[in-house]
Amino acid sequence: MKKRLFVLSLILLVALDQLSKFWIVSHIALGEVKPFIPGIVSLTYLQNNGAAFSILQDQQWFFVVITVLVIGYAIYYLATHPHLNIWKQLALLLIISGGIGNFIDRLRLAYVIDMIHLDFVDFAIFNVADSYLTVGVILLVICLWKEEDYGN
Repeated sequence: MKKRLFVLSLILLVALDQLSKFWIVSHIALGEVKPFIPGIVSLTYLQNNGAAFSILQDQQWFFVVITVLVIGYAIYYLATHPHLNIWKQLALLLIISGGIGNFIDRLRLAYVIDMIHLDFVDFAIFNVADSYLTVGVILLVICLWKEEDYGN
């Protein structure tokens, strides 16, 4: 992926995350639940002072440090490995985008806005940036696993 495309994709992904959070705050009251796709997904506005699944509540300094380290390392890795395959680049793009999306919330609000509630399973409420992070980490693990299997 070319540098320009990567940066534009990063901006777009972070913007989508931030716009989804802005929309939720503008249209749904804190704690309110609105069905989006009945029986599948509801939208719920929550303010999360912790990490994924609301763990480590009120540890903002910890999240700031971890986020800066992870994003910094991912950018460093991309810069020093210019010939990564597209899948690893995509994984890092998603991880960086998700990290930045939640980082913006933490710096601006001291909490992260969560809104996606899966109705068909007992699962934590999450946001778009969390989705990026989750998919990015899974994709990166698969890439690393495949490299180990094939010695690439």
